[in-house]
Amino acid sequence: MARSHGRNGVIYMGATQGAAASPVAFQASWTINMTTDKQDVTAFGDPVHVYVAGLPDASGDFNGFWDDSTSQTYKAATDGLPRNFYLYPNITGQPSVYWFGTVIADFSADGAIGGPVNVKSTWNAGSVVQRYTPFGGLNS
Repeated sequence: MARSHGRNGVIYMGATQGAAASPVAFQASWTINMTTDKQDVTAFGDPVHVYVAGLPDASGDFNGFWDDSTSQTYKAATDGLPRNFYLYPNITGQPSVYWFGTVIADFSADGAIGGPVNVKSTWNAGSVVQRYTPFGGLNS
């Protein structure tokens, strides 16, 4: 795999629960966080902290510019239902590398006299969110 520039990222999300995912317009940045719960099981006499792993989690956000012709993220936030989701870090250079699953999204917007109206969708996993690559398949 090669390094990638972020300018060719694309986020897809279903307009309604169960709908096919379609591109979310005018997005400019994204994050994805894959974490695992950890519980401290350190006992007397242990030389260091000891942890055991719990359940994995996925969350993230994507940010862009408001467009009144689409309301995918707003609808998702107001009905609270999971949506089909795909995140392509570089759809031009590596179209077969992506994360997918269902997500439960929140919505926020802001604007200022000296700038555009910005939108942000923060999401949490609504199902397993996994990565696909042609080099190793799922979760590779």
